[in-house]
Amino acid sequence: MTQTLQGPRVVFVTGGNRGIGLSIARVFAASGDLVIVSYRSGGAPEGLVGVQMDVTNQESVNAAFAEIEAKFGSVDVLIANAGITRDGLTMRMSEADFTDVVDTNLTGAFRTVQKAVAPMMKKRSGRVIFIGSVVGLLGSAGQVNYAATKSGLVGMARALAREYGSRGLTFNVIAPGFVETDMTAALSETLKEKYVGQIPLGRFCSPEEVAAVVKFIASPEASYITGAVIPVDGGMGMGH
Repeated sequence: MTQTLQGPRVVFVTGGNRGIGLSIARVFAASGDLVIVSYRSGGAPEGLVGVQMDVTNQESVNAAFAEIEAKFGSVDVLIANAGITRDGLTMRMSEADFTDVVDTNLTGAFRTVQKAVAPMMKKRSGRVIFIGSVVGLLGSAGQVNYAATKSGLVGMARALAREYGSRGLTFNVIAPGFVETDMTAALSETLKEKYVGQIPLGRFCSPEEVAAVVKFIASPEASYITGAVIPVDGGMGMGH
């Protein structure tokens, strides 16, 4: 049987200072876990512990994990959420627009996971949850860079699940669809109606709905789930 830690866990949410990441951080904090969020600038939201970290910089990642481990102990649950977009049609997309998104969303996730797994292996317990996207499997015009990274997270999670399953670690991907964030709030009403029309449930998802699924995947009840892609997309990507 997989070992599960008792009592408050150390939960690290990358990019947890806003949007989906902040909702995830708050739901774990409300459950009594010790939650740390990373930010590149601006500090941590009120009531949460923060650490400055740039996932595109290995030294910054190393320093953040050293700070966390010195103050709170090793990470029990890692939520790899940090990400960016640089949308545009492929013919007009610069190489920098592509590589910057890959370095943040995919390589950045690798950097953080690599630092988290060694202590998890020693404890023979740990949860890593990647925040992917419905477009990682469904695709999206104008997002070849973003879609490639979110698809890559699926392969990464499944490879890691096979590498570390015998040590009691699980790796899963949550794949949200359109979520009510500042980014979607900036869309025109015409675009919102177009996107909602592609969603069987007929509405965007709330950040709290994504956070609830993340919380479940990190719970003892989900200890036998690994290498999975769990959609939270209102049916938008069904069959993919």
